[in-house]
Amino acid sequence: MRALLVAIAVFVFTAPVSAAEWQTIRAGESTQAQARTQFGAATKTTSQKVEGYDSVQWLYEGGQAPKGVRRLTIDFGILTPQGYRPDVVRQMLVEPAPGVFVRPTVLAGWGEPDGVATEGEAKVMSYRSGLFVYFDKDGWNVERMYFTPPQPATTGAPPRR
Repeated sequence: MRALLVAIAVFVFTAPVSAAEWQTIRAGESTQAQARTQFGAATKTTSQKVEGYDSVQWLYEGGQAPKGVRRLTIDFGILTPQGYRPDVVRQMLVEPAPGVFVRPTVLAGWGEPDGVATEGEAKVMSYRSGLFVYFDKDGWNVERMYFTPPQPATTGAPPRR
């Protein structure tokens, strides 16, 4: 977790591009209040310490998940140039229902990726804006989408889980 927090802090400090957004929420910029306004109350809230900082995770499932989404997970708490912000989105994981997001939908919404890789059987498209899209083994259906703060130009690798 320390490496992830440090890496995200470096990305926030060095990246001049805007963050990728999903339903108006941007990692590294949006707050808990904005997420609550957008998605309502979470199905489950978990608190934990990440590198000594208080961190919160909101999980939306079932009827509380946004339409077309099986599960939405939002992690809060990020180190910024102004210090640690416990109320700011660090990462958002969107797990769409099958067939909701397919490769052409992603390309139409976010354009051509800055990087393409394979992780296990998953095809992964990455964007400097902070979006990492994991497809099924055929590279067609989106299985999960990670929204993170903008990434430096040298990265093409997906985020570590």
